[in-house]
Amino acid sequence: MPIARKPQLVCPAGSLRALQMAVDAGADAVYLGLKDATNARNFAGMNFDDAQVREGVRYAHTRGRRVLMALNTFANARDDTPWRRAVDGASELGADALIVADTAVMAYAREHQPSLRLHLSVQASATSYEAIEFYRERYGIRRAVLPRVLTLSQVQHVIRNSSAEIEVFGFGSLCVMVEGRCALSSYVTGQSPNTVGVCSPPSAVRWEETPGGVQARLNDVLIDVYAPDEPRGYPTLCKGRFVVDGQPDYAIEEPTSLNTLAILPQLIEAGVAAIKIEGRQRSPSYVAEVTRVWRAAIDHAASGARWSVQPAWAAGLARWAEGQQQTLGAYDRPWR
Repeated sequence: MPIARKPQLVCPAGSLRALQMAVDAGADAVYLGLKDATNARNFAGMNFDDAQVREGVRYAHTRGRRVLMALNTFANARDDTPWRRAVDGASELGADALIVADTAVMAYAREHQPSLRLHLSVQASATSYEAIEFYRERYGIRRAVLPRVLTLSQVQHVIRNSSAEIEVFGFGSLCVMVEGRCALSSYVTGQSPNTVGVCSPPSAVRWEETPGGVQARLNDVLIDVYAPDEPRGYPTLCKGRFVVDGQPDYAIEEPTSLNTLAILPQLIEAGVAAIKIEGRQRSPSYVAEVTRVWRAAIDHAASGARWSVQPAWAAGLARWAEGQQQTLGAYDRPWR
């Protein structure tokens, strides 16, 4: 029997092309950010200017899809003008909702742009229904994105006791830190990801050719050495390889991707309002294929048909997993 409510599929858009490919592949909503520190994927060469937002909104709306704007960093206490300007701009450009973490940004949006839906960003790290209810009652939050640290039973508990919609991550990168609060990157670079909008800011990244291989450094800290023909990911301290007991290895965190396809029916039964795909920094091809897989999987699971992860879905996601590894992450903690 089909379920009463099918969760939305919320997909990343780091560029206008990625937005278009996500919509064409079946996303119900896309999320994007501006070309500044107001969003938590503030990498050079990606994100949107006003004209691109306007075109993206037009493209999505004419196809019945929604556009969510991520203003999910914490405003500069000395000058919050860019965040206020972004809130007003999102309304003028036709965004359907703001993804926010800073209470000052929430308060400004609620007062000056009350027609904009507010979604609580994962950067706010609200892990309990009490925290979510606080944001709902005080700032009018309509949906909360849960951090990737909760078990399935904890997610179910939050949904049962929260009046706000709940969104969870379904696929993409993981982080060992509290969401958006990378102490490692902050210590090495002097810049906090939740204020400048990027972990391992490009200004601090250095590549050096040496006789022993290509060295990746964050400021003066050596975090990896690659063979000349070895694939190189964007260097982050948490996923660096360090010599421990004489052996180079991932000492803090191995590159791996969250993949919750195996528990998709349980997430739907729990009542999640939306399933989010991580990856605004990834390519349009990543966005298109991952969106297609999740569109097919959600439709199949919601139809009430007997559930199994199809081999084509698994193969499609495996191609894009970090380090070619996948995990259920905190959703599956057998030791609890």
